[in-house]
Amino acid sequence: MTTIPRLVITAGEPAGIGPDLCVQIAQQQDLPCQLTVIADRNVLEQRAKKLGLPLQLSESDPDNMQPHRTGHLYVMHVPVAKPVVAGQLDADNASYVLTTLRLAVEACSTRKADAMVTAPVHKGIINESGIPFSGHTEYLSALTNSHAVMMLAGGGMRVTLATTHLPLKDVPAAITPERLEQKLRIIHHDLVTRFLIANPRIAVAGLNPHAGESGHLGREEIDVIIPVLEKLRHEGMDLLGPLPADTLFNLSRLKEYDCIFAMYHDQGLPVLKHASFGHGVNITLGLPIIRTSVDHGTALELTGTGQADAGSMLTAIEAACMLVNNTRSNPSRINQPAAN
Repeated sequence: MTTIPRLVITAGEPAGIGPDLCVQIAQQQDLPCQLTVIADRNVLEQRAKKLGLPLQLSESDPDNMQPHRTGHLYVMHVPVAKPVVAGQLDADNASYVLTTLRLAVEACSTRKADAMVTAPVHKGIINESGIPFSGHTEYLSALTNSHAVMMLAGGGMRVTLATTHLPLKDVPAAITPERLEQKLRIIHHDLVTRFLIANPRIAVAGLNPHAGESGHLGREEIDVIIPVLEKLRHEGMDLLGPLPADTLFNLSRLKEYDCIFAMYHDQGLPVLKHASFGHGVNITLGLPIIRTSVDHGTALELTGTGQADAGSMLTAIEAACMLVNNTRSNPSRINQPAAN
């Protein structure tokens, strides 16, 4: 078996900074992995020329690949439907974006790759093409027939989410005992098996201000969250909460947790991104494969300017390598936790 991790990178929205990031990553030295970018090779070459950076591309061959070398990328060529203009979205290329994701999942599922790393996609243009799409996490969950949990790591924090890309008005109804139990089981399982934390301590946020103030500001904590936490505590999980979200991220308290479980997207992620933006990493838990991603969007206005920061992409690659190596040392992670 290959001793270094084999990663596939999806270049994301072709008009965005995803191809820029791939070209910039190619310039890195001493990456402890093999890299294959799934993208249109012509887009990569055009973007490299626009950035004034050297780039040599070779056709990907999982059975005959070498470790990363500066200025070079292996590529799995997927042609775009329409010519790409940097910074200008085209709905006709939405299917191309999703094809790259499907191929990455297939490569990981068939063990031709050890993990996938994703550059940003543009949810709006995919939906405008007529394809319902709420995000990588949900799409990969459907592709792998699994229950995914979004985690962002950075700034000394790991933050996971009970709900992801939902309108705020829909969040309370989505906070069900079944959802919370399922996600907490996945989080605990992957912290043990992927992050090698023997007894993870998870801080759980309340949904309402002041965690409901004993029911005076909402009853979800009393009726839904607390019963789930008590059940899982009886099974041995170390769960704190529900805790008020406005003090949950206090620096003096963060060292007490291995992970935070927030109830919705903008409850948990603004604090983490404030502390780590551009150097955080998105990690999808619960999948039968390893997937990491950048912590930012397509940044159309930066495309082809050379101003895009590849820090988060590099962090995502490093995180993927770490998770691959941890998984190799603990192969039991393939046994996912029960859903109830």
